[in-house]
Amino acid sequence: MSARRLRFTAPRTVEVESVPEPVPEPDEVRVRTTVSAISSGTERLVYRGEAPTDLPADPALASLDGDLSFPLSYGYAAVGEVDAVGEDVDPDWLGRRAFAFEPHASAFTASPEELRPVPEGVSDAQAALFPTVETAVNFLMDGNPRIGERVGVFGQGMIGLATTALLAESPLAELATVEACAARRERSERLGADLSLPPGADAVDRLREGDPPGRDLTYELSGAPDALDDAVAATGYDGRVVVGSWYGTKPAEVDLGRSFHRDRIAIESSQVSTIEPALRGRWSLERRRSVAWDRLAGLDLDPILTHRIPLAAAGDAYELLEERPDEAVGVLLTY
Repeated sequence: MSARRLRFTAPRTVEVESVPEPVPEPDEVRVRTTVSAISSGTERLVYRGEAPTDLPADPALASLDGDLSFPLSYGYAAVGEVDAVGEDVDPDWLGRRAFAFEPHASAFTASPEELRPVPEGVSDAQAALFPTVETAVNFLMDGNPRIGERVGVFGQGMIGLATTALLAESPLAELATVEACAARRERSERLGADLSLPPGADAVDRLREGDPPGRDLTYELSGAPDALDDAVAATGYDGRVVVGSWYGTKPAEVDLGRSFHRDRIAIESSQVSTIEPALRGRWSLERRRSVAWDRLAGLDLDPILTHRIPLAAAGDAYELLEERPDEAVGVLLTY
């Protein structure tokens, strides 16, 4: 019996290949995948060939043990059911639903420590959004939105929408988002944004309204380097800009010669692989992940999931994300 896995073989080229079905080692289980989510921002960089090849794929994930040069397997949001266990593994794992940070494939092996059981009441499709919600939780921990603040979010893709949904639970004075796609702006307001605007000078001017002027906290999550300049411009004196975008090899030109310097604006990168240093005394990855599971069960994230596409048609999924972003936000591969 064979399994199938997705391979990125060249820029804008993916293939689904047959491989021998994995057999678990004595200390492993095998998971039969039901769905896996495409991380639209990161995976589009890989798909385009815009991911830096001199970096490891992800040093925090054992399943991504190479670099980002072609050909490669990628992905980190797989959900399925355990259908085989090694001789040293508790047989109670059989039949359990589990999430894993694994590339897109119809089956994979992992140690039980690398799996997260899917809680009751969370569907497989919801569970595939776990990395999305964990990233959004990390953004809130890093940005530290405070009661009564005016917050802006640039970019309303999967991560941006999840971040908006979490921020909407906070007692903010105003939550405004900026997004080029009209359909995503509508989804943003459904998830709790007070308003969602197309990018440009008018959006920056609107975000600067208030007393004192400017956003207290601004997130740049669009993946577009030019948006960082607007995010800084929209932020007020002594405000914070959290950059969650990964630009890959795309350069970001930022105007730091005008208001940025005198306005004491702080720019911070945020990445989910680690905990913000000032929080490590009380917070671990495990604690943050528990919060992410809790919020995943509590949030209505239906506006994020737009398409389900069979693994065999994975090429269509990536073309859809590239060519019709108004239609596609969260895309699941089904097995």
